[in-house]
Amino acid sequence: MKFVLQQWQLILIILAIWVNRQQQEVIEYLYTKNTVLKNKCGKKRILLTDEQRRCVVAKGKILCRKQLTQVCTLFTTDTIRRWHR
Repeated sequence: MKFVLQQWQLILIILAIWVNRQQQEVIEYLYTKNTVLKNKCGKKRILLTDEQRRCVVAKGKILCRKQLTQVCTLFTTDTIRRWHR
């Protein structure tokens, strides 16, 4: 059996690749911005309100530990997991 891509499948694949590239560029920008902010703060502790912590935890608990380690710049993975408890 021979697999042939239909025209709509090819268009869908191209669209998915384009969206993925756009998302990756946004992620890289945000990662760089967080790194700059972290360097600017230096060794000072960053204090968050309870609501800010809840927002960070809500977004962080969706990711697995490996992904969280890759993206976390301002807080450690353990800190975010501790806030979740």
